[in-house]
Amino acid sequence: MVKLDYNLFVIAFVAITGSFTFGFSNSCIGSVIGFSSFLNYFSLSTSSTLLGTLSSLFAAGTAIGALIQAWLSDKLGRVKTLQLACVFCIVGGAIQAGSVHISMLLVGRFISGFGVGFMATLVPIYQSEIAPPETRGALVGSHGIFILLGYALSAWIGYGVWFASNGTFQWRFELAVQVISPIFLLVGSPLLPESPRWLTDNGREADAFKILCRLHQDPNGSDRNARAHEEFDQITRQCLVDKELNTKLGKWALFTIPSYRKRLICGTLTFFMAQSTGVLVINNYQVLLYNTLGLYDSFPLLLYALYLTVAALMNVVSAYIMDKAGRKRLFILGCIFCSIDMVLYTVMVTKYSGTDNKVGNGFGVLFLFMFVSIYATTIDATEYVYAAEIFPTHVRSMGMGISIFSQAVWTVLYTEVAPTAFSTIGWKYYLVFILVPLACIPVVWKLFPETKGLSLEEIGAAFGDTVAVDITHTGKSERQVHNFQLAENAAETSEKSV
Repeated sequence: MVKLDYNLFVIAFVAITGSFTFGFSNSCIGSVIGFSSFLNYFSLSTSSTLLGTLSSLFAAGTAIGALIQAWLSDKLGRVKTLQLACVFCIVGGAIQAGSVHISMLLVGRFISGFGVGFMATLVPIYQSEIAPPETRGALVGSHGIFILLGYALSAWIGYGVWFASNGTFQWRFELAVQVISPIFLLVGSPLLPESPRWLTDNGREADAFKILCRLHQDPNGSDRNARAHEEFDQITRQCLVDKELNTKLGKWALFTIPSYRKRLICGTLTFFMAQSTGVLVINNYQVLLYNTLGLYDSFPLLLYALYLTVAALMNVVSAYIMDKAGRKRLFILGCIFCSIDMVLYTVMVTKYSGTDNKVGNGFGVLFLFMFVSIYATTIDATEYVYAAEIFPTHVRSMGMGISIFSQAVWTVLYTEVAPTAFSTIGWKYYLVFILVPLACIPVVWKLFPETKGLSLEEIGAAFGDTVAVDITHTGKSERQVHNFQLAENAAETSEKSV
């Protein structure tokens, strides 16, 4: 793995606060519904359909936010739209923490979900547009790491506040913590440069080149950085090719150009595959799942916190191996082993749920931990990396937005019916999460192109597009000549402007 430049690291760190916001806001409800004080305050039962609505309304807000940001981020830019997302997340979190009626809480969940829809889509897009090809997997993969750090922190806070004597403090404090990370991102956002690809696509080439020089800073302080010149040439020339297509077909290019349409299918299928493993059903209802295994009081909250900590650590492993193993291989391995693990977990639930058999219930917990280890290593971070990198710049925001929209739709479907499914058909609901990922394996194998090691502009060739400049597959001597010519042209341009 190539070492990240310090400047790029700082920019990436500020941006992925949005990923943390996504994770914490999405996950905190999993701890909250495990508090009897919360259920009593709002007069809810563990089988209430309103528990499913709390998750599905958040997901619905995420779906709508993902689509709205596609238009806004293309008009306003990536950074300004991220700032707007922070405002929605802050307002939504504040409403939830101060809720005195269930309808108020539902509205707050929707608003937070709306802001998170911006975050979930924009952060990986932004990261992919500033990252060099050889570290894009690691950099964009940090989106998954920080989502899980948000999940994990929410679970540890949930475990800690369970011991609070004031019942309403338990869930109000957890919901209030949601506003901290978007405030941090909003304050730190002036440090974020605008995406050079967005700037180029909007006719601001000079600004784009300055930012590329900042991202690929020369140790000697010179703006004649070979990498910056090389990438700028590739971006500007590819932008001309893409704009010619866009001029002919307009805003419907994403649906009418076959190679773009294939990208959209791959993007939406990526999130369908991920959600069909049952990951969010297991996460959002995990405390209740532990109850079915005979575990009560604070112990399920402790296990939930440990579960998400393992997930965060495995996402670090995923970010490290992604640029080596490739996206496609990780998807296939994830589907295989998640399905196998779900079979084992289902057997434990079927045989030992509601019994006092500690060994059987212990294995049930073990298989949940094995599931998240597999999922986090293979699919979790990889899904965001892949969906963010496969679309051309001028339709990336819309393509990623529709992909995240599909993720939210499947989240709503799976989580909304979960309480009813668990109480009526029980273990049979898990069959969905066993069979669907297995069915996805041949689709990924046949349909998904591999993208590791390619620049965003070069990925188009894997989908059958014309690529203006292919640097990755250029020989060393040819690349040196190309860079020399770029430096010469830059020098001539500089002299003429003096």
